[in-house]
Amino acid sequence: MLDVLEIIAEFSYFGIFLILVGVNASPVLMPPTWIILSSFYAFDPSLNLIVLSIIGATGATIGRFILKNISSFFRKFVGHEQQSNLDIIGDFLNRKKYGYVVASFLFGATPLPSNMLFITYGLMKTKSFGLYVGFWFGRVLSYYVMLSIGNIVLIPLIQIFEERYVGILLLDGISIGSVIFFTSINWAHLITYKKLKFVRPRLWRF
Repeated sequence: MLDVLEIIAEFSYFGIFLILVGVNASPVLMPPTWIILSSFYAFDPSLNLIVLSIIGATGATIGRFILKNISSFFRKFVGHEQQSNLDIIGDFLNRKKYGYVVASFLFGATPLPSNMLFITYGLMKTKSFGLYVGFWFGRVLSYYVMLSIGNIVLIPLIQIFEERYVGILLLDGISIGSVIFFTSINWAHLITYKKLKFVRPRLWRF
């Protein structure tokens, strides 16, 4: 894995940018972007933290844009009741002036994997540009923080791939479960009555 880092590092920031676009366009089986960035920074401490954070956030945002658009094609596999629920929460966020900006920023500002967020956006067929703006600024902040304390929290990328693949699978499982949970919420009932209620996922009906 170190050989891969060396090859990509030869292209400096551009190489890092390209790999992050590819990683973030994938829905599963990829480590969190901050771990990749921290690994490159550990490999080459001469990289500028602010520039690396901006490059990382830009690559992640473009990758998630691709993932969102791919996910939108799978909306037809979601039950009509769940499609209606997704449209309701989408309309609710659209009515808020900075709804998508704030929601995406708050999520982007955490080190949590964002694949499930953009898969859900894709199922909602969200078209707001604000979700990318909020996510980009949130990721710049979170990446800078994680890179600054990388010597404390960094798990080497080589270990992620060779020894801790179970952790990646666990994160992917949690992400998939989160998407199912989100699409199963009766958003009309929650927004109107402030009470949590669920609809059965389409898969349960077979």
